[in-house]
This record gives sequence, C-alpha cells and structure tokens, in this order.
Amino acid sequence: MNLDHVFKKPNQHRRILNARKPEVPEGMLCRCNKCGKAIFAEEVRNGDYICPKCQGYFRLNAQERIRRISDEGTFEEWDADLIGGNPLNYPGYEEKIAASRVKSGQKEAVVTGSCKICGKQAVLGVMDGRFMMASMGQAVGEKITRAIERATKERFPVILFCCSGGARMQEGIFSLMQMAKTSAAIRRHQDAGLLYLSVLTDPTTGGVTASFAMEGDLILAEPKALIGFAGPRVIEQTIGQKLPKGFQSSEFLLEHGFVDQIVERKDLKQRLGYLLQLHCREEEDAKTQLKERCLKNVKIDSCEMRSETENPIQKNNPEQTTESQRQGVKERFRTSKTVTLKNAWDRVLSARKKNRPTGKDYLEHLFPDFQELHGDRLFADDQALIGGIATFGGIPVTVLVQEKGTSTKESISHNFGMCSPEGYRKALRLMKQAEKFHRPVICLVDTPGAFCGIEAEERGQGEAIARNLLELAGLKTPVLSVLIGEGGSGGALALAVANEVWMLENAIYSVLSPEGFASILWKDGKKAPKAAQCMKLTAKDLKGYGIVERIFEEPEIYTRETMTAVTVPLAEKIGEFLKNYGKMSGEELAEQRYERFRKM
Repeated sequence: MNLDHVFKKPNQHRRILNARKPEVPEGMLCRCNKCGKAIFAEEVRNGDYICPKCQGYFRLNAQERIRRISDEGTFEEWDADLIGGNPLNYPGYEEKIAASRVKSGQKEAVVTGSCKICGKQAVLGVMDGRFMMASMGQAVGEKITRAIERATKERFPVILFCCSGGARMQEGIFSLMQMAKTSAAIRRHQDAGLLYLSVLTDPTTGGVTASFAMEGDLILAEPKALIGFAGPRVIEQTIGQKLPKGFQSSEFLLEHGFVDQIVERKDLKQRLGYLLQLHCREEEDAKTQLKERCLKNVKIDSCEMRSETENPIQKNNPEQTTESQRQGVKERFRTSKTVTLKNAWDRVLSARKKNRPTGKDYLEHLFPDFQELHGDRLFADDQALIGGIATFGGIPVTVLVQEKGTSTKESISHNFGMCSPEGYRKALRLMKQAEKFHRPVICLVDTPGAFCGIEAEERGQGEAIARNLLELAGLKTPVLSVLIGEGGSGGALALAVANEVWMLENAIYSVLSPEGFASILWKDGKKAPKAAQCMKLTAKDLKGYGIVERIFEEPEIYTRETMTAVTVPLAEKIGEFLKNYGKMSGEELAEQRYERFRKM
C-alpha cells in the first residue's frame, strides 16, 4: 500500500479527476512531522516512536516517557494536584489552561516523582509538550523546585527530561523568576555533592534552555532534537537570513561542546541506569526511606501560587530620614515632576530614550575610581558588558554594567547592550573573583535582552545564562542589582539573581519585550502598548509583587544633566546595603538569596 500521498492536499485538477479520498480506518495511520510521510501508527508504537522512513523521533508524552524509563511499578508521583493561578489576570488564560488539561490529561506541563531506574533510586521530572508546549510558569517551576528540594533532603540524584517552548507568556515576569528559583534549587543539590542529569528532547528552547536544561552535571540529548536559546524563526527574523542545515540540533550542540552525549532512545534507560550506578550511593531500602522521611521533613506550602511576598530584609531595615544633601537635590527637581502617573507604555518608551543615562554615566557618578577589567578568558571581550573593580565608601566592590552606548557608533560597538555568551562569562569570571576576595557585587542592568544570532547560539548563549543563574544562586558575597533602564528576559536575569533588586521609577523588567509579547500571543506587534499594560512590567507593579525591593524616583526630564537626583539617593541606599549585608556570612547571604527567589 502506497502511503506517500495520503496527507497531501490534492490540487484542483486531481480533485476534479478523482474526488474519492482514500478510505483508511481511523487511527491506523499517522504522519511524521519530520519527513511528512504517512506511516502505520502501530509500526511507530512498536519502534520506539521513531519514524521507520526518516528515523525522525516522535515526541513522547510524560506517561509514555515514565513508562519507558522507570522500572515497572516503581514510579510515585509527587505534587500531582499542584496548579498555578493567573498572576497577571491575563484574559482567557484560565480557559486556555482548562483546554490544555483536557487535551493532555495533565494538570500541568511537568510530572515529577520518584522511581527506580535499573534498580537505582532517582527523582524524576518529565515535561509534557502537549500542555501549552511545556511552557514554564509558576506551577512548573514550583513542582521542579519541590522535587529537587526533596531529592536534596533525601540525598537522591535528579533526572529532568526537558522539553519546552520557553517561558509561559501569560504569566510574564513570574515565569522569568522560575529560571532563578529552579537554578537556586539545583545549586543546593549540587553543593550537597549529588548528581543532576538533564536529558534534552525535542524541542528545548527559551528560558528552560537558559536555566535547568543546561545546568546538569551530565547533559544527554536525543538525536536530532531542536535545542537552543532563541527559536530558529526568531533568529531568522532578527538576522534576515536562513539558518544553516542542522543548526541548533543535538548534533550541533555536541559538536560545539554543550552536551556530553547523544543517546538513542532505545539505549536511554540502560545508559541512565549505568550513570546512576557510577555516581550514586548504595541504598538499603531507599523507597521506604523516601516515603517516611519526606512526610516528616519536607515543608510544603499551599499549592496556590503567591503573587505578593514580604521581604524580611526590608522589614528589618525601614527607610530612614534622608540627609540634608539628598533632600536638597530632591527638592531641586521636584518642581519639574508631574503628578500625573505615566501608563506602562510611556514607561517603556522612557526606559528606551536615547538621551537616558546609560551604565557608563552611573560609573562616573557612583564609582569615580572604577578600573575596567576585560575578557572572559575563553573567547573574547564583550563590550556590551563592562566589568571591573572600584571602591564605594572605602569598601572594595566589583561592578558589572550592561552598556547600550549613546551615539550610533557607540551603540554598535556595545551591541545596544545585548550581551553575547562571552559577556555573561566575563561577568561570571568577575563574580567568582569577587567571591574569592570578599568583594560585594553591584550590577547595573540595562538590556533589551540577550543577543539573538547564529554566533551566540554557536557559543552557547543558553548555557552561559544558565551558568550565571546557577553560580549566582550560591555566591557567598553580597549581590545588588539595579535596573536602570530595560530589563529584558534572561539577558537581564543573568545579572539579577541578587540579595536585593532595585529599580528606577521608569525602568521596566519583563519576560520579553511588549512587541514580542504581542506578536506571540496576539499575532500583532502593533499592540505593544496594550501588551505593556497587560505584562505588569513597571517598577510599581513589580514592587507590589515582591520582585523588587526598592524604587528610585526620576526627574520628569531624566538626562545626564539631571541624573544627580537619582544617583545621590541611590548612593545613600547602596551604602546602607553594603553595611547591612556586610555583616552576614557567605552561607547566610546564599540562604537569604535562596529564600528570596523561593517565594516567587
């Protein structure tokens, strides 16, 4: 039986000549998304869900993946009833979630639990692409975090099967925070000397790639899987050219050094069992211990996702009366400040103004003795990220600044503040240096997002951001991040896993640009002003959600000539930050940072 043309639409001529369609019993045939050929469904099921014609891999749902990987009867699901909410009150989101639950049979996009693999106990997480393309929202981040925390308490390895289209757009900034939260949990798991394995399946993109997918001690991948930070279509639209064949495939990442092994599906269980045997302790009765101790020791909050949190640091350090110098500066500019509140889109435009002060301007005002340090020691020196050392109030500090540039020539040389992998790796090098010499880290964040291009993907953009999140989560020195303009997605978060995050009044912080949000969800980039309002990306919104601790007022006309109105009070509060957090040990700093993101 020739099946090659079963799913092809007949042209008009053929439709006239032969109006009869092939009579095929329902469910007998399926179509390969790789080669487009019709194949017998039973043949696919019996053949590891691999196309017999092109050897392309069909995507597995969570239940099938668990059945194939875990020893029979050993899987115990955790947090099955945990669901998220609608933190931004996005219209129609509840209905979309309900439809995904019906379609997938799952309550959320990830299934977590414990099992045995070839007789070895492990904690398992499997993402299911049928549920909103396994996008990462609060519930997904919470389930993965809880699973890793339980694994850490019980001293078990973790295996995560990654499959995702990226962030859950409808949850905006809360989706972005899950990257930091899951990375912090993984850092604790790794600090405990435990094994974390990530398995990359088709597709693994966006915020998942830039967090837990690329943070494994060992990273495995299925053949020909799409893996990358930015999606292929986004890159093509950005650079205006077609991508080379095989770009962002598993094989591409193996060639460029970002995965350890590509493993055929038929061999995957045995390979995982072998790796567990090499790395894991012998258990007397691990499953019994797991049941008994998890119930006693694991502290689990309500399944309802919280949108507002109380910051203990802020509570213990109320704002104090300003000094006369600061007050005088504020009074000087108060008369030019309008009482009319700007809408979200106005603040987006303000954050993007060409005459707005950039990172270098803050260096001149706050750190006049700044000494720049160059290079990531691996590939290049990314000028989008300026890093170096300085003193503040006599205290040595490390300063990291995302720089957009002012003139056209400067903006091009600084790549408009969009860091490449070497920029994030330079930042990480300097952060680790700061930790070694007990210097606090101060980050000034201003970027539309991480650079989107072929070269960035080749050099591991997702891995570079993920590595920063992982290392920052456990950095044993104070970290302060200040959003001075745009805070775009993972490109900003890579410098914002901090003990405190502050924002200027007209700065923004979001999971992606309003234009991107409108294009993805509404297929119309011109609706960016509406998207900005929906995304809750302003400083006031984010402080209400507990995502930032402090907001600094701006003069109505904010330029280099008027920035003293911001830098004077900013300097005062930086001094207080260094004093308060300088009293804490490295372990206390890491713990406070963990708890900060754990609440999100």
